[in-house]
Amino acid sequence: MISFIEIGSLQHIAPIIFTLIFSIVLIWFSNRELNRKHQEQVFNSLGVFVSLTVLVFHMYHILKGNYNLSTDLPLFLCSFMALFIFVFTKTRKYLLFEILLFWIIAGTSQAVITPDIPFGFPSFDYFRYWIAHLGLLVIIFYAICVLKMRPSTKSMFKSFITLQMYAIVVFGINYILDSNYSYLNSKPNSASALDYFGDWPIYLLVMEAILIPYFFIIYLPFFITKKIKKNTISQKADSYL
Repeated sequence: MISFIEIGSLQHIAPIIFTLIFSIVLIWFSNRELNRKHQEQVFNSLGVFVSLTVLVFHMYHILKGNYNLSTDLPLFLCSFMALFIFVFTKTRKYLLFEILLFWIIAGTSQAVITPDIPFGFPSFDYFRYWIAHLGLLVIIFYAICVLKMRPSTKSMFKSFITLQMYAIVVFGINYILDSNYSYLNSKPNSASALDYFGDWPIYLLVMEAILIPYFFIIYLPFFITKKIKKNTISQKADSYL
């Protein structure tokens, strides 16, 4: 019998609090004590750890012989990102940052607030879920706060367009496998924000309609900071005239 963990329970809140404290300490320590080379090594290690956790999880279930292509492939957006996040942490390509910043914050926020975990602590699935989702957040905030990576206005649209391409591919896979990856064919069994957006396919259209505003909200702090910095520089330049 599947029993999803309760929202607001200790199993839900504890890993979030732990990760928040860990992230603050790690970012503070990296900025204060590490040079650029060591910062990049920490960043790469974070990516390898998250990706390896997801890979081992899937290999474990394949070896057990109970792996189902219709339900177990890492094609939910966060699982997909977690499996390949090591590529970003290794290469630190700006295009990957542009895409992943919005995917990670938008995607994992829903997954963290309303977790979809069929088996709680101390199951492998429980640890895999939180390492994947919270690990992605740690990585993207490390990129922002330590490596000083910043998105542009164009980044929002690049991320949005790439997400549409990903959805089209997953739609095709769902059709072939009769699956429901990324909840493109029906809503999850556990409580989620999608419950307020109507039935299929209405909730997909609602999600599409709010994605760009949501991406802009994610971008807004960077936009404001950029404007303030630009005005400060302009004022300093004027003071020398």
